[in-house]
Amino acid sequence: MIRWSRKRQGFTLIELLVVIAIIGILIGLLLPAVQKVREAANRAKCSNNLKQIGLAVHNYASTYQDRLPGINIYPGTWQTSGSCFSVFFHNLLPYIEQDALYRLSIASSGNTYCWNGTYYYPVKAYQCPSDSTVGSNGLCTTGQTGWGAASYAPNYMLFGTVTSSPQSNQACNIPQYNIGNIPDGTSNTIMLVERSSSYPAYGWSNAWQYPEGAWWGWNPYGAIYGTGYVSGWWFSYGSHPLPQFSVSPNQAHPYNPQGYHPGTCVVLLGDGSVRGTSASVSQNTWNLAMTPNDGGVLPADW
Repeated sequence: MIRWSRKRQGFTLIELLVVIAIIGILIGLLLPAVQKVREAANRAKCSNNLKQIGLAVHNYASTYQDRLPGINIYPGTWQTSGSCFSVFFHNLLPYIEQDALYRLSIASSGNTYCWNGTYYYPVKAYQCPSDSTVGSNGLCTTGQTGWGAASYAPNYMLFGTVTSSPQSNQACNIPQYNIGNIPDGTSNTIMLVERSSSYPAYGWSNAWQYPEGAWWGWNPYGAIYGTGYVSGWWFSYGSHPLPQFSVSPNQAHPYNPQGYHPGTCVVLLGDGSVRGTSASVSQNTWNLAMTPNDGGVLPADW
């Protein structure tokens, strides 16, 4: 009598569960590594953005007798403009390979240097890939929702002139220092900080084109940080709220910078270098780095 053997088809339930468990363990081991690689790439991109902006500032200064781009001044004229643009707008666009956008805004405005329908253009150099508050279309998700988002903000203490009555003093739009005569030196002064593009809990935003003049300094919708006029009150001199690290969008406060990278807030210094500031930085050290003329020495926690 011939006996036929029956071959088993597929896996048993137990074997299938074991395979699924092994796959789950492998995914659990690989996911953190993938996230670290992605975050490293994002931070490199963020640092490169800030380097490009720093280079643009220095190229602007080289073109205009060492002058820094100001808060609401006409490019190269050293005259205030009213309320038409920010440091990021006409002053720096030509120096970050955005000549077409620069020319478009001028052409549509009759050379008055206003935004004129170009405010909704996202500029990648102004956006950190780790900033989750930037919309998928590159625009702010709260506040000025139709405006191009920015993940960075210039230091008002460097790009403007601090006065006690900003509303009546248009001169506060104009930087009080040139690139070559910053009292504390370019390597000891913060030029730009990371800042969320949108603040859902406050309905504020960080739009790269939104005007920032004497009436607008550090307004609820413009890309600027530091001592300035905010919603009817004047920030005390030398007061610079510390960065927030690894906070959710709803926890982000518009008076603070935000560090999008784990335990780090990336900043651009006046000499064009980029560095990470850790959560261990003290308030005193942060104030010294933000203030261009305090004469202090940056402590070891910097």
